[in-house]
Amino acid sequence: MITTRTPSMLQALPAEHRQRLMRIAREVSFSQGTRIFEEGGHADRFWIVRTGTVELDMHVPGRKSAVIEMLRPNELVGWSWLFGPHVWHLGAEAATPVRAYEFDAEAVRTMCREDPALGSSVAQWVGEVLAHRLRSSRTRLLDLYAPYGAGSLV
Repeated sequence: MITTRTPSMLQALPAEHRQRLMRIAREVSFSQGTRIFEEGGHADRFWIVRTGTVELDMHVPGRKSAVIEMLRPNELVGWSWLFGPHVWHLGAEAATPVRAYEFDAEAVRTMCREDPALGSSVAQWVGEVLAHRLRSSRTRLLDLYAPYGAGSLV
C-alpha cells in the first residue's frame, strides 16, 4: 500500500487561510467501522483527521472493495466536494476511532469564490491531494489485479 503522505492543510495553506477555514470547522468523532461516505454519494463536506486512521476504498465489481490508502492525522479526507459534480469517487471508513475537523463544502466553496487568494490556495492543496490519490489508486489496483509485476512498471 502507498505510504507517501499528502501535504497537510498546515503545510499547504498560508496561516491566514488556515485560520479562516478553522473558524468554520466543527469537531466530530467516528467510531471504528463507521462508513464516513460511500462512493457515488453526494460530497457535501470534508474532514481533516485529528486522531485515528481512515481507510479510503474503491468498489471493484465482483470483488471486495480495495483499500487504496490509509489516512492519518492532519490528512484531508475527501476532495470530491471541490469539483463538480460533487460526488464521492472513493468510499471512506474509520479504521480506528477517529476525531476530525469537519467542514461544510458549500461554505468553503463560497469563501473561495469571495477570496480568490484563498480559493487558489485551497485548489492547489486539494489538487495535490487529488493527484496523489489518483496515483495511489492506480498503483494499488495494479498491485492487486494486474499480472505479476505489472505494478512495478509504473
